[in-house]
Amino acid sequence: MRGAVIHAPGDIRFENLADPKILKPTDAIIRTAVTCVCGSDLWPYRGAEPTDAAHSMGHEYVGFVEEVGSEVTSVKPGQLVVGSFATSDNTCANCRNGFQSSCLNREFMSTCQAEYVRIPNAQGTLVATEGVPDRKFWPGLLAVSDVMGTGWWAADAAEVKPGSTAVVVGDGAVGLCAVIAAKELGAERIIAMSRHESRQNLAREFGATDIVVERGEEGVARIKELTGGIGADSVLECVGTQESMSQALHSARPGGNVGFVGVPHEVAIDGQELFFSHVGLRGGPAPVRRYLPDLIDRVLSGSIDPGKVFDLTLPLDEVAEGYKAMDERRAIKTLLTP
Repeated sequence: MRGAVIHAPGDIRFENLADPKILKPTDAIIRTAVTCVCGSDLWPYRGAEPTDAAHSMGHEYVGFVEEVGSEVTSVKPGQLVVGSFATSDNTCANCRNGFQSSCLNREFMSTCQAEYVRIPNAQGTLVATEGVPDRKFWPGLLAVSDVMGTGWWAADAAEVKPGSTAVVVGDGAVGLCAVIAAKELGAERIIAMSRHESRQNLAREFGATDIVVERGEEGVARIKELTGGIGADSVLECVGTQESMSQALHSARPGGNVGFVGVPHEVAIDGQELFFSHVGLRGGPAPVRRYLPDLIDRVLSGSIDPGKVFDLTLPLDEVAEGYKAMDERRAIKTLLTP
């Protein structure tokens, strides 16, 4: 088969690779229907994470089951399935508590920008759709496998409630999906922090009521101005930098909550400052598997359309251009078709 391999910062190649095989009885092999480039893939692409050796890329996927291991009974060959970037058996104590991304048998996906993919823990990870949905739904289902599930986790962790005010820090695909989540969970006011017109427009389409272009202390001041000097009930941090985390914590009201889902890079939190803020803080890798059945239903019923975050579609063999377009902010998120 062929798949994307990173060799060094800025160096993505589409290469011939060994076909994946069933290695454990809990594995499945899928033929990729659609995959994509994630904002977090840009960290190694930009050199913010080391690439010590060439390795495959990609952790978002929708595909057709080709083969299953002897212990996999929840899906069968021919079905269209959606899974999470973090695999899970969905039976351990952490899974039963709703934190499948902390499964005791977790494996992180990292080979999905390819024609075929091995899925560990397939029994607990994969969710099959009823029949094969129209292709128009595939981008939305693909978004559910990570960015929509992660945006939902941001809203859930920040305890967005009906009638509340939510602030979304970050206007990438996760941030935009977090706007959808806040809307679906009943936020009355959704303030999206964005400096890019195309992303502002999509945020408004998804349910944002206000746009704040300022950042840092100016951004916090603007949030306070919009919330009567108090701050927001819920803040959804979807970036992962020191500036975005500080902005999120300072934008929440006393007693409010911050859900942080951007993978932290050189982020430090002052314990004393957090202590006196009375702000709740929860985050981590999104337990996407917890939300998959519900989010799949919302996509297929047409109640949400997170697939709109894909504003560039390329054949899989042009994956390097997909990275470049996102790195240069010519695209929010690149969808790849085998």
